[in-house]
Amino acid sequence: MSQIDDLPPLREVLAAHELNARKALGQNFLLDLNLTQKIARTAGDLAGAHVIEVGPGPGGLTRAILSLGAEKLTVIERDQRCLPALEEITAHYPGRLEIIEGDALKTDFAAIAGGKPVRIIANLPYNIGTQLLVNWLLPETWPPYWQSLTLMFQKEVAQRIVAAPGDSHYGRLGVLAGWRTAAQIAFDVPPQAFTPPPKVTSSVVHLTPRDKPIAVEAASLERLTQAAFGQRRKMLRQSLKPLGGESLLQKAGIDPTRRAETLSVAEFCTLADAL
Repeated sequence: MSQIDDLPPLREVLAAHELNARKALGQNFLLDLNLTQKIARTAGDLAGAHVIEVGPGPGGLTRAILSLGAEKLTVIERDQRCLPALEEITAHYPGRLEIIEGDALKTDFAAIAGGKPVRIIANLPYNIGTQLLVNWLLPETWPPYWQSLTLMFQKEVAQRIVAAPGDSHYGRLGVLAGWRTAAQIAFDVPPQAFTPPPKVTSSVVHLTPRDKPIAVEAASLERLTQAAFGQRRKMLRQSLKPLGGESLLQKAGIDPTRRAETLSVAEFCTLADAL
């Protein structure tokens, strides 16, 4: 018997449904239900909340979210093999779990939210995690449809999300996340917590939206950061040449000899506005 509900332990679920993690889908399953509860708790009090989870797999985090009182949980799962295991959870928590079979990168999360705030909690597949985060950070309207993001990444990616100027991990993700959110690493998860164990440590990152981020066009900031950090060892006058180079930097009042990793989020916003 598991410690958070009376459904079977996850190892039994994997065996019963002949589930093995597939590298092509970026899968690494978390089987420790106490750990999945710790991840879910990082999102705060879930009582009465609508939560969206991406890539639930056999449902370890799914069960944790429901056990902590989420009123509704919508999961998006691409792997058909996992659906029967998730259906068993639906039966245990009637009326609270909605299963959507599909690709998260093609999913309209705002439509799922339906105009009401949601929380997104996920042990993201490694191969799509970064792109999903960028999509969630750059909706056209702000504040966004989500109240918070509680997400698992490879530790190196997590460090890039929370990095500040001057940090060796500071780059495009740090600027985009720092612009619109307050982001922090909640805790690390060792490889041995997963089946199969990945080669790297993972980290849970919690992001909450800023009420009033600096007003600038998201598409301009994204273009600018891609160019600036695409050649991060070069001076900005060189890396930003396709976008105006020295004249753009002078317009924004920024020294053309500086490098991308020295600019604050506010300075990137000034540049994007000038662009």
